[in-house]
This record gives sequence, structure tokens and C-alpha cells, in this order.
Amino acid sequence: MKLMSRPVAAATLAAALAMTATACSRNAESTVAADCKPAHTFSTINKGVLTVGLTEIPPFSYTKDGKPTGVDVDIASDFAKANCLNVKYEPVAYSSAVPSVQNNRIDLTIGDWYRTKARSEVVNLSAPLYLDELGVISTDGITSIQQLKGKKVGTIDGYLWVEDLRKLLGADLKVYPSSVELKQDVEVGRVDVGIDAYGTALYNFKDSKFKVTTVTPDPAVTATVEPAQTTLPYGKNNTELGKALDETISELHSSGRIVEILKNHGLPDSAAEVGEPRLIN
Repeated sequence: MKLMSRPVAAATLAAALAMTATACSRNAESTVAADCKPAHTFSTINKGVLTVGLTEIPPFSYTKDGKPTGVDVDIASDFAKANCLNVKYEPVAYSSAVPSVQNNRIDLTIGDWYRTKARSEVVNLSAPLYLDELGVISTDGITSIQQLKGKKVGTIDGYLWVEDLRKLLGADLKVYPSSVELKQDVEVGRVDVGIDAYGTALYNFKDSKFKVTTVTPDPAVTATVEPAQTTLPYGKNNTELGKALDETISELHSSGRIVEILKNHGLPDSAAEVGEPRLIN
């Protein structure tokens, strides 16, 4: 996810929110067994329910056939199940998701959120889930940043790598407001190469003539050396929820469940190799 917001076309988001509203209302029915014993003890906004802000950014958090799905949905579902909670998904735009956590309208939000210093000042951030790697979209399978030189390259405003690419490519870099416009221009050849979050690029260009690749770490683009860690933002005052999240995430990593979830959504094992928690500016 970008530093402060995720690029989503307004029309696409509006349609997605309409679909999720139906899905969310169906999640109120209890699916927890009467004899379920929670792994942790913590409070939630609504007793017995984990209220999750659902953003629309496949393959991490989105709606398919009227149901929430994605990498982060699976992680949130595993967490809720371990703690004998029903899950209620609330559709939120990226711009309102973190404020909704701040104002105690939701317990946490999902959708490829970066662990940033600025975000940590207004909400708490869980232990790292997975890495959000830079993905290159091309016809010839580019694997080096230096191979971008001399080509028309498109990327999306707000990502960690944009300023480094500006320095490297100058006028050959075109910056788009969202993945929607980037995908259109890549497909019609207005740019030679597209750069997006790896998971999003895989989702948008599956079953196409384009190859989606990661690149060799290159200090010219810092994000290739140290990809952003993703997280679950939750309320500043709910430290017990944070403790439960961190312990569960640790268990998901050690058991191999995070890798399994990533694979189920077409993402590589390497994204699970998060390293020690860190924040980006």
C-alpha cells in the first residue's frame, strides 16, 4: 500500500463499496461454537465481534462474488477464529479507514497497509504481515532497475519508489493516479513498462501477455533494497488487542500459515520474510 492512501479510481471504489455493504450485513450471524475457548483476552467495540474495515485492493482485501476475500481477509479470519469472534466487515475508503480506527468505529483495518512512522503516531500497528515488493510489468521480464533506462515507464503516485525513479528516469517516467490508468496505458502501449505493487500487478495482469517480475535489489531505488512491511492498524488504546494480534501473527509465521495464505492468492514465499519490525518515513 502507498504511504498514506491507496490509488483506487472513484467509480471503482463506489461500486466496490456498494457490493461490500451487502456482504458485511450477512456477517452478523454467529459462527462461533458455544464451547469455543479464545486464545487471548481483549475487548472489541462490539462484544463477541471483530469489526474490520474492508478496503478494496486485490489481492489483499476486496470483494468477490459478494464476499470479502484476499490475503488480509484470511489473516483477519484466522485471528477471529482463534479468539472465538465473529467478523463484521465494514466497507471503508482508504482515506477514512485509519480515522475510523482512531474514532473507534472499527477495531482494525485491512488492505496492504504500510508500517509508517506517521501512521504509528495516530494508530497502533501490528507486527509485520508480509512485504510489499515492487513489481515490474513488461513483455520481456525485466529483473533489473537499470534495464528501465531508455524506456517509457509508468508508475503510481505515492509509492515509496516514485522519487527514486524520477531521479533515475527523468522525463521517461509517467506517474498515474491509480492502477486503473496505469493498466490501461500498459495494455495499449503508451508506456513500455509499468511499475506497481507486486501483488496488485500479478492480479491485474494475470492471463495476459505481460510478465510481472521483481527486481534485483538496487540502491538507486531504496524500495528494492528494503521493501515496506505491511500491518494491521488498530486503536491506540487497545493494547491487549495489539498483544493478541502480534502473538497470532508470530504463530502464523512460525507455522507456515502466512506462506500458505500468500500462495493461495498467487504471491511468492519471499513476501513472508519480513525480518525485524521497522517503520518507514
